[in-house]
This record gives sequence, structure tokens and C-alpha cells, in this order.
Amino acid sequence: MTDELLDVKNLTVRYFTEEGVVEALDGVSFKISTGERVGLVGESGCGKSTAALSILRLVPLPGKITGGKIFLEGVNLLEISIDEMRRRVRGSKVSMIFQEPSRALNPVLTAGEQIVEAIQLHQKISKSEAEERAIKVLEEVGLPNPPELLKRYPFELSGGMQQRVMIAMALSCNPRLLIADEPTSSLDVTIEAQILDLIKSLMDQGDISAMLFITHDLALISEISDKIVVMYAGTVAEISDTETIFEDPKHPYSKGLMEVVPDPFRGKRTFGTIPGEIPSLIAPPSGCRFHKRCMYTKEICAKQRPTLKRIEGENYVACHLF
Repeated sequence: MTDELLDVKNLTVRYFTEEGVVEALDGVSFKISTGERVGLVGESGCGKSTAALSILRLVPLPGKITGGKIFLEGVNLLEISIDEMRRRVRGSKVSMIFQEPSRALNPVLTAGEQIVEAIQLHQKISKSEAEERAIKVLEEVGLPNPPELLKRYPFELSGGMQQRVMIAMALSCNPRLLIADEPTSSLDVTIEAQILDLIKSLMDQGDISAMLFITHDLALISEISDKIVVMYAGTVAEISDTETIFEDPKHPYSKGLMEVVPDPFRGKRTFGTIPGEIPSLIAPPSGCRFHKRCMYTKEICAKQRPTLKRIEGENYVACHLF
């Protein structure tokens, strides 16, 4: 019996726009095991959020999942009905903390109505019990006076409070997999630390089985993740345990990312840069999508796309250097 919780295989997503077809994800593959905290990193526009939304089958139009498989506990989520996704997967098995709470929260329902609805949808408890659960989880995310806050609408809350309501809603049903898309971006460092400690505690207790954490903050990802998936222009460049990727990144793009991480303990005062710009995904480069920005590029890099290969242990890299 495997402890594998999520297995994304060759996931392909396209956005069919007036300007052309955007190849947002092209053959993305990664796995998450029970108990793992996996970080998903890369520059803006590399496909991190699209990958997360695909797991819940929430890719917005004109986007469409055009290929691949997404197995959750052995069940391919792309083969079940949307109704089954709503009733049996979203919220109960997989919850997501969205990047923009002001857009994710319903403006005509109070915070309490939204959290209670989510709890009752996935747990067979009374409304009063659901309200008690909502108050408890709001306390856990550091919001003051939860009973009063339940009566307030999203527009009456600050951005940071909206974010914590979103986090509370995602945590309220103790999902098997928590997807966190920039969950602490609008929070101060004290609240951020509190939220991260709460998530770690819930995982340690077994209330949450695994987490996919998306962020631009590499220093933060180094603290919370066991494994890191590096994405570039809709593809996976490298997968490695956190310690290895920070100490000895293999892919040239991963090396570039690590060069911009502050390291005060080693007196690091200068930072590297990655030359060039992210390519257009309407007409991405042939071969390796990074080859035009890579200092190690070879003739084959422009002609043939590298496959994601295991190089040692559970570390994988998509590069012709290996």
C-alpha cells in the first residue's frame, strides 16, 4: 500500500484567447505523499496557480485542461463529474486558500454564512455546531471577537482579515490536502508566523494529511516545505528535497533562483540575476523553454525538450546537462 496522496501526470492546460492559444501548462508532473509539505516556486506566470486550480478543476475560462491525469488517493479527478467534485472532493478532501480573498469571498454573504455553509456541506452537523466550529477556527487564525466577526460582510473587513477568513474556511473541514496559494502575502510577519505554526500543528496532529504551498518567498518556502517543485514557463524544471535544492540546485534556472535568496549567516551581500525575460506562452521557444536565458545552453537545448529524469533518490531534473 502506498502513502501517495496526489499524483499529477503530464498535465496540460491551454487558454484559448483572441491573441492565440496560451500553453499555460505543458506536461507538468509531480507527486505529494501523505505527511509531505511541498513547495511550488517559480517566477510570476510560470503556471503555479494554474496547476493548483487544475487539481480542483477550477481553471477559469477560456482555460481548459487538455491532457494528463490527476490522481487523488488513486482516483483520477479528471474522470469524475463536477457534481462529485463539489460534494466529495472540494472542501472535504482538498481545500484551497486562494491568492485574492476579495475575489474569492462572496460579497453578499457574511463571513459566518460562508464558513458555516462550507462546514455543513461536508460534515453532518447542526448549524449551531457548525457555528461553534467556525468560531473556533477563526480564533485559531488570530481574528479578534469571532462571534461578532461572523456577522460581518467581506467589505467590512481589511485585506488581512479577509485573508484569515479564507484560511479559516479552508481549514474548517480538516481537508486531506491543503493547497495554499500565497496564503500569507497580505499578513504581517507576526500573523504569518502564527498561521504557519497552525498549519504545521494541524499536519502534525493528522488533521491535514499534506500541503501544497505556493509562494514567491524562497526564504519562507525553505522553512515550511519538505520538498520543492520548481516551475518555469509552464513546465517542471526540478523536483528535490528542500535542503538539496538550496545547497546544490541542479537545473540552471533553479541555480538562478537560489542566487537571489538572502543568506545573512554567510555574509551574502551580492545577488545574482537571471538574464532575459519569461517567454510568451502563446509562442514558447522550441526545445527547453529556458534555453534562451541559460548560460549552459547547447545545440540540443533548442531542438529537443528535456524529460524530467531522476538523478538521485527522489530528486529529478529536466535538463540536457544530466
